[in-house]
Amino acid sequence: MKFERYVKGSVDYTDYSELKDNFSIEIPENFNFAYDVVDEYARSEPERTALVWCDDNGGERVFSFQDLKTASNKTANFLLSKGIKKGDAVMLILRRRYEFWYFLLALHKIGAIAVPATNLLLKSDIEYRTNAAAIKMIVSLEDKDLQRQIDLALPNSPTVKTLVTTGHRDGWVSFADEYPNQSDDFTRPQGDGATANEDIMLLYFTSGTSGYPKMVQHNFTYPLGHIVTARYWQKVVDGGLHLTLAETGWAKAVWGKIYGQWLAGSAVFAYDMVTFVPGRLLEKMERYKVTTFCAPPTVYRYLVRQDFTKYDLSSLVHCTTAGEALNGEIYNKFLEKTGIKMKEGYGQTELTLTIGNFDGMEPKPGSMGKPAPGYTIDIVDSEGSSCKPEEVGEIVIRLDKGRPFGMFAGYYKDEQRTQEAFMGGLYHTGDMAYQDEDGYFWFVGRIDDMIKSAGFRISPFEVESTLMQHPAVLECAVTGVADDARNQVVKATIVVAPGYEESQQLSQELQEFAKTESALYKAPRIIEFVKELPKTISGKIRHVAIRNQDKRK
Repeated sequence: MKFERYVKGSVDYTDYSELKDNFSIEIPENFNFAYDVVDEYARSEPERTALVWCDDNGGERVFSFQDLKTASNKTANFLLSKGIKKGDAVMLILRRRYEFWYFLLALHKIGAIAVPATNLLLKSDIEYRTNAAAIKMIVSLEDKDLQRQIDLALPNSPTVKTLVTTGHRDGWVSFADEYPNQSDDFTRPQGDGATANEDIMLLYFTSGTSGYPKMVQHNFTYPLGHIVTARYWQKVVDGGLHLTLAETGWAKAVWGKIYGQWLAGSAVFAYDMVTFVPGRLLEKMERYKVTTFCAPPTVYRYLVRQDFTKYDLSSLVHCTTAGEALNGEIYNKFLEKTGIKMKEGYGQTELTLTIGNFDGMEPKPGSMGKPAPGYTIDIVDSEGSSCKPEEVGEIVIRLDKGRPFGMFAGYYKDEQRTQEAFMGGLYHTGDMAYQDEDGYFWFVGRIDDMIKSAGFRISPFEVESTLMQHPAVLECAVTGVADDARNQVVKATIVVAPGYEESQQLSQELQEFAKTESALYKAPRIIEFVKELPKTISGKIRHVAIRNQDKRK
């Protein structure tokens, strides 16, 4: 059950180099997380806490591993009764409801494909996903607006045969009504019904900043790759309680809400909030004594504005961040308030933790860290040659020594995209970075977002990081605007922080601030104030939308 049984050699490392050079996972034949981890816990430590769940309406549930074995067995029998079998795709739109864990584990047991999705999807999003992945069933939380969008999408979703709700809705199957009557006995399939390591277990639609989302497929060995994520980066505590804030529709959820945490012995805390309220989140962390926490930098940006003296966070021992590059100012403010050195990490929906800050490394605020065990990382230029220190290039993963454990199996039903991503024996991330003299990696931006002005290559993130240090800036997106003389000039689109007013005077102040805090050529020549920035449904800023809008002006 615990991760030690899947690791070759030692599991305790205090030195990064030893971890990187020696850590290795031994993947067993026909590994299935639901049976080999969850059900094994239920056999050996049935009362061990697995999941602590709450919401903002007074709801609270605590699940042991025995509880989840029983719940997943009953849910597997429910799915079988509705015609779901091995290889079928089932979309889960459950936000942070505890039924997500019921269904995910049940689908693993059957060998069906889980397709997590966010409750922010609209009719067109649902139509695209159901057709692209041949979805057979949609399972939704009780949400009238979401379920209306699903109903509207149904006529153009011919593969969908069953709609399931956790509550009640006309024309939908009520899981709440049928679940209690299901048998809690479910035998692991054998022979052709058994799962194999190479079978597809998960499909995620990436939230790209342009174009249709890609379908990332992960096989049944994927959970083992998150041993590194949880044990060596998030530093979860055996017997502790880990909170990753992500909603279950995003891949970051399985980075922090199930696989690695349970393998490393930590329970998972799920706070099913509808709206993010920083103070309320801190109250929950205090009440339930969260020991480890992971959230994107945007969340920390709001948290550091709170008065931490109002909350007892003494149980909190380790904090991590990923999803976008971390601004050094936020790192320093969080350290000042908590005494905790936040550990940044980098990865993609296609990967597990790829670059991170580990034990034995002194974090450099704003740096992603160094390559994770199992990953051979390089920075290459447009010709494919390795870059020198401080030289910006694309982050690639070298595969000549084998594929990293937990790496995706390819893009579902898209051989061309898969071949492009793995061109030249490398996996191309599409992200730009540089490596400093000490071997730390620093994020620069997406390839498509780079600005070329008067012969300089300018990282939007670097300019954004500078501007974010000014107290008047709440959010910021930096893009390039076409210019006859310079090819492009730097533009900053800014959401002003509460207490500040948009004005020409503030615009000039921000420009002067940028000139004094970074190289002159990086300072924005254009500043535009907006009420909100365009974002993907996963919350990433859509720089391409700003660029396209500027082209139309």
